[in-house]
Amino acid sequence: MVKVDQVRALSTFAVASPQVAQRKVAIIDRADQLNINAANALLKTLEEPQPDVTLLLLQESGRPLLPTIRSRCQTVTIPTPDVEAANNWLVGEVQALDEATRPSAQVLAKALMLSGNAPRLALEYATGEFIGLRDKAFEQFKQFMKGRVPVAEAAKAFKALGLEDSLWLFEGWAADLARLSLGGCAIDTEAEEMLGFLARSNPAWRAHALLDMVKEAREAGVYNANPELEASRLLIAWQKLMPVKRRAG
Repeated sequence: MVKVDQVRALSTFAVASPQVAQRKVAIIDRADQLNINAANALLKTLEEPQPDVTLLLLQESGRPLLPTIRSRCQTVTIPTPDVEAANNWLVGEVQALDEATRPSAQVLAKALMLSGNAPRLALEYATGEFIGLRDKAFEQFKQFMKGRVPVAEAAKAFKALGLEDSLWLFEGWAADLARLSLGGCAIDTEAEEMLGFLARSNPAWRAHALLDMVKEAREAGVYNANPELEASRLLIAWQKLMPVKRRAG
Protein backbone atom coordinates (compact mmCIF):
# COMPACT_ATOMS: atom_id res chain seq x y z
CA MET A 1 0.00 0.00 0.00
CA VAL A 2 1.35 3.46 -0.96
CA LYS A 3 1.19 5.66 2.14
CA VAL A 4 0.59 9.37 2.57
CA ASP A 5 4.11 10.10 3.88
CA GLN A 6 5.58 8.68 0.68
CA VAL A 7 3.35 10.92 -1.43
CA ARG A 8 4.24 13.97 0.65
CA ALA A 9 7.93 13.24 0.06
CA LEU A 10 7.18 13.02 -3.66
CA SER A 11 5.39 16.37 -3.58
CA THR A 12 8.43 17.95 -1.93
CA PHE A 13 10.65 16.45 -4.63
CA ALA A 14 8.35 17.72 -7.37
CA VAL A 15 8.59 21.39 -6.35
CA ALA A 16 12.34 21.34 -5.69
CA SER A 17 14.76 22.54 -8.35
CA PRO A 18 16.48 19.84 -10.43
CA GLN A 19 19.96 19.04 -9.12
CA VAL A 20 21.48 17.29 -12.17
CA ALA A 21 19.29 17.26 -15.29
CA GLN A 22 16.84 19.84 -16.56
CA ARG A 23 13.84 17.64 -15.83
CA LYS A 24 12.73 15.30 -13.05
CA VAL A 25 10.86 12.02 -13.42
CA ALA A 26 9.02 10.33 -10.54
CA ILE A 27 7.50 6.85 -10.75
CA ILE A 28 4.71 5.64 -8.47
CA ASP A 29 4.88 1.87 -8.74
CA ARG A 30 1.47 0.27 -8.19
CA ALA A 31 -0.50 3.50 -8.05
CA ASP A 32 -3.60 1.33 -7.67
CA GLN A 33 -2.41 0.74 -4.10
CA LEU A 34 -2.70 4.39 -3.07
CA ASN A 35 -4.77 4.58 0.11
CA ILE A 36 -7.38 7.33 0.34
CA ASN A 37 -5.13 9.76 2.26
CA ALA A 38 -2.22 9.22 -0.12
CA ALA A 39 -4.48 9.74 -3.13
CA ASN A 40 -5.81 13.00 -1.72
CA ALA A 41 -2.25 14.18 -1.03
CA LEU A 42 -1.28 13.43 -4.63
CA LEU A 43 -4.14 15.43 -6.13
CA LYS A 44 -2.49 18.82 -5.60
CA THR A 45 0.66 17.71 -7.39
CA LEU A 46 -1.41 16.36 -10.28
CA GLU A 47 -3.63 19.45 -10.47
CA GLU A 48 -0.74 21.92 -10.42
CA PRO A 49 2.12 20.09 -12.19
CA GLN A 50 5.52 21.72 -12.40
CA PRO A 51 6.72 22.20 -16.00
CA ASP A 52 9.98 20.32 -15.31
CA VAL A 53 8.33 17.25 -13.70
CA THR A 54 6.94 14.09 -15.30
CA LEU A 55 4.95 11.72 -13.09
CA LEU A 56 4.50 8.09 -14.16
CA LEU A 57 1.79 6.16 -12.31
CA LEU A 58 2.01 2.41 -12.88
CA GLN A 59 -1.16 0.36 -12.54
CA GLU A 60 -1.74 -3.39 -12.78
CA SER A 61 -4.41 -4.35 -15.31
CA GLY A 62 -7.75 -4.91 -13.60
CA ARG A 63 -6.76 -3.02 -10.46
CA PRO A 64 -8.55 0.33 -10.65
CA LEU A 65 -7.23 3.76 -9.79
CA LEU A 66 -9.42 6.16 -7.87
CA PRO A 67 -11.50 8.20 -10.36
CA THR A 68 -10.07 11.47 -9.01
CA ILE A 69 -6.57 10.26 -9.89
CA ARG A 70 -7.41 8.67 -13.24
CA SER A 71 -9.23 11.78 -14.50
CA ARG A 72 -6.03 13.83 -14.15
CA CYS A 73 -3.78 11.42 -16.04
CA GLN A 74 -3.21 10.29 -19.60
CA THR A 75 -3.60 6.52 -20.06
CA VAL A 76 -1.03 4.43 -21.93
CA THR A 77 -1.63 0.66 -22.15
CA ILE A 78 1.49 -1.52 -22.16
CA PRO A 79 0.78 -5.05 -23.45
CA THR A 80 2.08 -8.14 -21.64
CA PRO A 81 5.02 -9.77 -23.50
CA ASP A 82 4.79 -13.30 -24.85
CA VAL A 83 5.97 -16.23 -22.73
CA GLU A 84 9.37 -16.54 -24.39
CA ALA A 85 10.22 -12.85 -24.07
CA ALA A 86 9.03 -12.71 -20.47
CA ASN A 87 11.01 -15.82 -19.52
CA ASN A 88 14.19 -14.58 -21.24
CA TRP A 89 13.98 -11.29 -19.35
CA LEU A 90 13.31 -13.07 -16.06
CA VAL A 91 16.24 -15.47 -16.51
CA GLY A 92 18.52 -12.55 -17.27
CA GLU A 93 17.44 -10.68 -14.15
CA VAL A 94 18.06 -13.57 -11.73
CA GLN A 95 21.51 -14.37 -13.16
CA ALA A 96 22.93 -11.58 -11.03
CA LEU A 97 21.75 -13.32 -7.85
CA ASP A 98 23.94 -15.61 -5.79
CA GLU A 99 23.70 -19.19 -7.04
CA ALA A 100 22.52 -20.41 -3.64
CA THR A 101 19.52 -18.06 -3.68
CA ARG A 102 18.86 -17.99 -7.42
CA PRO A 103 15.35 -19.30 -8.24
CA SER A 104 15.22 -22.53 -10.23
CA ALA A 105 13.70 -22.77 -13.70
CA GLN A 106 10.64 -24.42 -12.13
CA VAL A 107 10.17 -21.52 -9.72
CA LEU A 108 10.52 -18.99 -12.54
CA ALA A 109 7.93 -20.86 -14.61
CA LYS A 110 5.53 -20.94 -11.68
CA ALA A 111 6.11 -17.25 -10.98
CA LEU A 112 5.26 -16.39 -14.59
CA MET A 113 2.15 -18.56 -14.43
CA LEU A 114 0.92 -16.96 -11.22
CA SER A 115 1.67 -13.44 -12.44
CA GLY A 116 -0.28 -13.89 -15.66
CA ASN A 117 3.00 -13.63 -17.58
CA ALA A 118 3.83 -10.17 -16.20
CA PRO A 119 7.65 -10.30 -15.94
CA ARG A 120 8.22 -7.65 -13.26
CA LEU A 121 5.58 -9.17 -11.02
CA ALA A 122 6.99 -12.63 -11.71
CA LEU A 123 10.42 -11.45 -10.58
CA GLU A 124 8.89 -10.19 -7.35
CA TYR A 125 7.16 -13.52 -6.83
CA ALA A 126 10.21 -15.63 -7.66
CA THR A 127 12.55 -13.77 -5.30
CA GLY A 128 10.12 -13.12 -2.45
CA GLU A 129 7.80 -15.01 -0.15
CA PHE A 130 4.69 -14.88 -2.31
CA ILE A 131 4.86 -18.38 -3.83
CA GLY A 132 5.25 -20.11 -0.47
CA LEU A 133 2.46 -18.09 1.08
CA ARG A 134 0.27 -18.63 -1.97
CA ASP A 135 0.76 -22.39 -1.80
CA LYS A 136 -0.30 -22.44 1.85
CA ALA A 137 -3.34 -20.29 1.09
CA PHE A 138 -4.30 -22.50 -1.87
CA GLU A 139 -4.06 -25.64 0.25
CA GLN A 140 -6.25 -24.06 2.94
CA PHE A 141 -8.67 -22.94 0.24
CA LYS A 142 -9.02 -26.51 -1.04
CA GLN A 143 -9.44 -27.92 2.47
CA PHE A 144 -12.07 -25.30 3.28
CA MET A 145 -13.98 -26.03 0.07
CA LYS A 146 -14.11 -29.70 1.11
CA GLY A 147 -15.39 -28.74 4.58
CA ARG A 148 -12.26 -29.95 6.36
CA VAL A 149 -11.23 -26.66 7.99
CA PRO A 150 -13.35 -23.76 9.31
CA VAL A 151 -13.45 -20.43 7.52
CA ALA A 152 -11.50 -18.67 10.28
CA GLU A 153 -8.58 -21.05 9.89
CA ALA A 154 -8.54 -20.81 6.11
CA ALA A 155 -8.73 -17.01 6.25
CA LYS A 156 -5.54 -16.84 8.35
CA ALA A 157 -3.50 -18.11 5.41
CA PHE A 158 -4.85 -15.29 3.26
CA LYS A 159 -4.22 -12.77 6.02
CA ALA A 160 -0.54 -13.76 5.87
CA LEU A 161 -0.55 -12.84 2.17
CA GLY A 162 -2.09 -9.44 2.77
CA LEU A 163 -5.25 -8.03 1.25
CA GLU A 164 -3.96 -7.11 -2.19
CA ASP A 165 -2.22 -10.41 -2.91
CA SER A 166 -5.21 -12.33 -1.53
CA LEU A 167 -7.55 -10.43 -3.85
CA TRP A 168 -5.18 -11.08 -6.74
CA LEU A 169 -5.53 -14.83 -6.08
CA PHE A 170 -9.30 -14.76 -5.70
CA GLU A 171 -9.61 -12.62 -8.82
CA GLY A 172 -7.43 -14.96 -10.85
CA TRP A 173 -9.36 -18.03 -9.73
CA ALA A 174 -12.70 -16.37 -10.50
CA ALA A 175 -11.45 -15.35 -13.96
CA ASP A 176 -10.23 -18.91 -14.56
CA LEU A 177 -13.63 -20.22 -13.43
CA ALA A 178 -15.27 -17.99 -16.04
CA ARG A 179 -12.87 -19.23 -18.74
CA LEU A 180 -13.49 -22.87 -17.86
CA SER A 181 -17.25 -22.30 -17.83
CA LEU A 182 -17.00 -21.22 -21.46
CA GLY A 183 -14.74 -24.08 -22.51
CA GLY A 184 -11.43 -22.26 -22.13
CA CYS A 185 -8.33 -23.07 -20.09
CA ALA A 186 -7.23 -21.87 -16.67
CA ILE A 187 -4.17 -19.66 -16.30
CA ASP A 188 -3.51 -21.10 -12.83
CA THR A 189 -2.90 -24.67 -13.96
CA GLU A 190 -2.52 -25.92 -10.37
CA ALA A 191 -6.09 -24.84 -9.60
CA GLU A 192 -7.56 -26.04 -12.91
CA GLU A 193 -8.88 -29.38 -11.63
CA MET A 194 -10.77 -27.83 -8.72
CA LEU A 195 -12.04 -24.91 -10.78
CA GLY A 196 -13.09 -27.23 -13.59
CA PHE A 197 -15.21 -29.21 -11.14
CA LEU A 198 -16.88 -25.98 -9.99
CA ALA A 199 -17.35 -24.82 -13.59
CA ARG A 200 -19.25 -28.02 -14.39
CA SER A 201 -21.47 -27.51 -11.34
CA ASN A 202 -22.37 -23.82 -11.73
CA PRO A 203 -23.61 -21.36 -14.37
CA ALA A 204 -21.02 -18.95 -15.77
CA TRP A 205 -22.61 -15.92 -14.09
CA ARG A 206 -21.46 -17.21 -10.68
CA ALA A 207 -17.85 -16.50 -11.69
CA HIS A 208 -18.71 -12.92 -12.58
CA ALA A 209 -20.50 -12.48 -9.26
CA LEU A 210 -17.25 -13.50 -7.55
CA LEU A 211 -15.30 -11.00 -9.65
CA ASP A 212 -17.73 -8.29 -8.53
CA MET A 213 -17.10 -9.25 -4.91
CA VAL A 214 -13.34 -8.97 -5.45
CA LYS A 215 -13.86 -5.51 -6.94
CA GLU A 216 -15.88 -4.47 -3.90
CA ALA A 217 -13.22 -5.82 -1.55
CA ARG A 218 -10.51 -3.94 -3.45
CA GLU A 219 -12.48 -0.70 -3.16
CA ALA A 220 -12.89 -1.37 0.57
CA GLY A 221 -9.13 -1.85 0.78
CA VAL A 222 -8.66 1.83 0.01
CA TYR A 223 -10.28 2.46 3.38
CA ASN A 224 -8.03 -0.06 5.19
CA ALA A 225 -10.46 -2.99 5.21
CA ASN A 226 -9.59 -5.97 7.40
CA PRO A 227 -7.82 -8.58 5.19
CA GLU A 228 -9.01 -11.53 7.29
CA LEU A 229 -12.66 -10.43 7.18
CA GLU A 230 -12.55 -9.82 3.43
CA ALA A 231 -10.94 -13.23 2.88
CA SER A 232 -13.62 -14.88 5.03
CA ARG A 233 -16.39 -13.19 3.06
CA LEU A 234 -14.93 -14.37 -0.24
CA LEU A 235 -14.24 -17.89 1.02
CA ILE A 236 -17.86 -18.28 2.10
CA ALA A 237 -19.01 -17.09 -1.33
CA TRP A 238 -16.75 -19.64 -3.00
CA GLN A 239 -17.96 -22.50 -0.82
CA LYS A 240 -21.52 -21.81 -1.94
CA LEU A 241 -20.45 -23.02 -5.37
CA MET A 242 -19.89 -26.53 -4.04
CA PRO A 243 -22.69 -29.04 -4.77
CA VAL A 244 -24.88 -29.57 -1.71
CA LYS A 245 -23.90 -33.21 -1.24
CA ARG A 246 -20.21 -32.32 -1.37
CA ARG A 247 -20.60 -29.54 1.15
CA ALA A 248 -22.62 -31.75 3.48
CA GLY A 249 -19.99 -34.50 3.35
